[in-house]
Amino acid sequence: MQFEPMMAEMRRLALQAGEKIMEIYGAEDFDVRSKSDSSPVTEADEAADALISAGLRAAFPEIPLVTEEQSATHGQSVGTFLIVDPLDGTKEFVQRRGDFTVNIAYVVDGVPVLGVVYAPAKGRLFYTLPEGGAVEEKGPFGETAGETAPIGVTSTPDNRALMVVASKSHRDQATDDYIAQYNVRDMTSAGSSLKFCLVATGEADLYPRLGRTMEWDTAAGDAVLRAAGGKVVRFDDHSPLTYGKAGFENPFFIAFAPGVLLVKG
Repeated sequence: MQFEPMMAEMRRLALQAGEKIMEIYGAEDFDVRSKSDSSPVTEADEAADALISAGLRAAFPEIPLVTEEQSATHGQSVGTFLIVDPLDGTKEFVQRRGDFTVNIAYVVDGVPVLGVVYAPAKGRLFYTLPEGGAVEEKGPFGETAGETAPIGVTSTPDNRALMVVASKSHRDQATDDYIAQYNVRDMTSAGSSLKFCLVATGEADLYPRLGRTMEWDTAAGDAVLRAAGGKVVRFDDHSPLTYGKAGFENPFFIAFAPGVLLVKG
């Protein structure tokens, strides 16, 4: 598989999906329903899913595709596949808080190697490069990539004063208790996969997640963070987070900059 055309298509589809999402976001009202797991879904989720799915299936028909909105059709484990969360942070979308993202990733043998994270309401676009590394592209965004700035976890974190980012909608006591074991300089909350990107850019050092997530929630942000030099590990044994598990549910995990001295959970 040639990574360059795939990355270009992933970027293009993420931007198109973001445009469709923002059309609905700007409307006076939009439909919100509950899925079987009680999580919300909107017409923006479904429109973005349809757009991205059609584009990826047309461009890469031989590669299995897993998306959040079509997850009921997938149950078996798979090693190499495309995975999509067309609108991560639906709660933020519904509450018009802006912290939602479009996420597309390519997983090879359980490892996310390509990823794009687009936050249309924030005007921030992050993605991996075919040759390695990760960038944030500066808007306005066009058909071809514009000016980009390399992102990377290059500085050594000060373990006496860490910057921590945590979930805005899924914060709980267990997460707070875990974070309390570190020396924290400051803490911020963010929605969706933006948390991975804040670690990737050096805006945060540590992102622990002690709650339920699915692989489509994390794969693209994980790919960007790994390409930027960061790490994502399981909470229980600190082994690398892997993808393609049956059911696509993640264990608890920690995303962090190298140099952070992790505490055992």
